[in-house]
Amino acid sequence: MKRIAKLAAAALLLLLAVLVTKALLLSSRQVRATAVPGDPVDANAAARLAGALRFATISQEGTGPVDPAPFLQLHRYLQDSFPRAHAVLTREVVAGYSLLYTWPGTNPSLPPVLLMSHLDVVPVETGTEGSWTQPPFGGVIAGGFVWGRGALDDKVGVTAILEAVEALAAQGFRPERTIYLAFGHDEEVGGLQGAHNLAALLAQRGVHPLFLLDEGGAIVEGMVPGIDHPVALIGTEEKGFVNVELTAEAAGGHSSMPPPHTAIGAVAAAVQALEENQMPTRITGATRASFAYLAPEMTFGQKLILANLWLFGPLAERDFASKPAGNARIRTTTAATLISGGVKENVLPLRARAVVNFRILPGDTVAGVLDHVRQIAGPGVKVAQQGTHAVDPSPESDPAAAEFRLLQRTVSEVLPDAVTAPNLLSGGTDTRHYESLTRNVYRFLPIRMTAEDLSRLHGTNERVKIEDYAAAIHFYVCLVRNAAGGPRHSLS
Repeated sequence: MKRIAKLAAAALLLLLAVLVTKALLLSSRQVRATAVPGDPVDANAAARLAGALRFATISQEGTGPVDPAPFLQLHRYLQDSFPRAHAVLTREVVAGYSLLYTWPGTNPSLPPVLLMSHLDVVPVETGTEGSWTQPPFGGVIAGGFVWGRGALDDKVGVTAILEAVEALAAQGFRPERTIYLAFGHDEEVGGLQGAHNLAALLAQRGVHPLFLLDEGGAIVEGMVPGIDHPVALIGTEEKGFVNVELTAEAAGGHSSMPPPHTAIGAVAAAVQALEENQMPTRITGATRASFAYLAPEMTFGQKLILANLWLFGPLAERDFASKPAGNARIRTTTAATLISGGVKENVLPLRARAVVNFRILPGDTVAGVLDHVRQIAGPGVKVAQQGTHAVDPSPESDPAAAEFRLLQRTVSEVLPDAVTAPNLLSGGTDTRHYESLTRNVYRFLPIRMTAEDLSRLHGTNERVKIEDYAAAIHFYVCLVRNAAGGPRHSLS
């Protein structure tokens, strides 16, 4: 027994030594750069963003722009507000309302850079307008913030990029690489007109960017356990999605003589079964890469776990799965979003329907999700994909690529204390339409956000802090210089 106890103790000590050694051997993957001073906060820049927010460029599902006029008015507003930028950029209107700008480089043999954002916004839910501190389309500057729909998603990106071009043009800067700016008009409903046609036009012209940068990540604060610094999360991979329709039919009749299960009961049971039997968790792709970049910067306890996922993987998965944001990073999520059925309280429904939205983890597929739903929903419930707009997860862009390091360096120039990491994006962006043009697809809006700010996206009281907006403009200025500023700004 003593011998067994000694062997067990030795094995435990060896295990502890392996765990601690792997944690201690983690090396930082950050790219550090000397801080580049930015211009002072420009009140006129904030005012120009505020002006852009006053145009109700709303997209609604399946219909494109509700009213074309705000989009055309916004086009004119951008031309008037950024005269120097429009003097150096060639401007094209695509699919009626999207904008494509070209800033020709001095060396056309170099692959170009593509910066993206979108002009449209989501509607404000009817009846909630009074909950806004400032009118949602008022474009009000108050309390150090610019308020309005689009202040975070994503007119802020449109105007920040144009502010950067305006500033660089005023300085006489000429890019060595060609710079493209692509601003879609229907991102919030899938980009099937705007981004689709923008990407098709670039493909037709043989444009293959060195990299593209769209929205999708952010500079988060207080949201990554074990790290006190701001964390710049750059999306290198994007989940897929599919909406699945569940329907059940019944004979109907009077509610005084019901069967054991009505059509509503059958659909509700199917929804409950899907919620109770979700697809499996898995630490993979961009999520695993994110851990590799974040772990070296964390406290030792967090570092010990993430450096040894071979042992602590199940523990980490359970912890992540217990929180909505963490769960979204490690599994295909299941969200019942619509349910309907019945016409009167004493009439048995002839038909009931529910829609379940799935955000698909890399490694899973649309077809696999549909098979899963059919197995779980059970007999008596019909399963079908709702609509034709469903996509598999995106390819993963390599965080070890020189183009990703360039983004890291640019973040460090603007926010020297920030930690930069790749990330899996749970939502969707216009980048899906551009994936065939370049392997380097990145999703990052250089705006600081707290957990409270994230709740404002598509929600009430959307706003951006003026000083954070100024930092975003500074980021784009530095990025253009780093990516297209000539030999001294190489990607190496």
